[in-house]
Amino acid sequence: MTIRTTVEADLDTIIALIEQQSVNTVTLDRYREYVAAGYYRHDWTWVLEENGSIQALAIWWGGPEEPLPFSIDGLYYAGDGDPVPAWTALIEHVLAARPADAEPPEYHFFLDSDWENDPEVVAPLDQRTRAAVAAGLTEVTDRLRYEWKPEYGLPKRSTRLRFEPADDEAFVKMFMQVSENSLDAATAREIARIGVEGAAREELAMYKSMPGDRALWRLAYDEAGELVGFEMPSANAGGPVVGYLGVVPEHRGKGLIDDLLAELTHQLADAKQIRADTDFGNVPMAKSFERQGYRKFAVRRVLSFPQS
Repeated sequence: MTIRTTVEADLDTIIALIEQQSVNTVTLDRYREYVAAGYYRHDWTWVLEENGSIQALAIWWGGPEEPLPFSIDGLYYAGDGDPVPAWTALIEHVLAARPADAEPPEYHFFLDSDWENDPEVVAPLDQRTRAAVAAGLTEVTDRLRYEWKPEYGLPKRSTRLRFEPADDEAFVKMFMQVSENSLDAATAREIARIGVEGAAREELAMYKSMPGDRALWRLAYDEAGELVGFEMPSANAGGPVVGYLGVVPEHRGKGLIDDLLAELTHQLADAKQIRADTDFGNVPMAKSFERQGYRKFAVRRVLSFPQS
């Protein structure tokens, strides 16, 4: 058995495997687009060979400017029998090569809302989950996926808050404040890993690296001039997204999250759609999306390493 990164000569095999899409995120169009943009690379794509023949493939995704990939986008198998041992070996090989202090990677699945009733999803999802869990990604978080489209109608803009731009340090401070008692699992994991300020600075750097317009970020003040929260419209390779928004702890319970989301939606209203995720357990955020006209369309399942 040999594990190696791919080369141009493997392209025909890669394409043939991608065509067996199953629950993988990768499609042929996405693969070609993301290779050109730098989200997929040969040195972030691994194969397992037996006797010179490719038996398994793992495609990882990462930011074009990043030194390491962040998440698995697809696991494929060309052999006979159980694919789980081969996939586990591929994941473990990549993990072993990562620096000890690197951000732990994740595995994301994009599923329809009723996926649990589809045996063609349940079985392949279970196989890939078993491989990831065997490699240490034992934490499972389901994130509800919402979208807004112009035909859904714009929410009413806030009349009790004013919004102003600010420098990066102001947003670092806001990240630190709103992370207190956060219902977001990823935020909790990052705080456990590198502390509140470290997580805030990493979050800021990540949003600045995204293709969204940094000039749209805003702090929110109430009528008394008190800072109550912030909102950060953004975008990824798929288009505009609700990047991040939050209310400071002392002003929670007043419905201000609706004001922030409405403002952000107006800022991105020229888009064909705006998408957003929130953890299954973050009920206040999910309810705000629904009140402001967003509609749930899918589930993102995230496998990650447990908090240390």
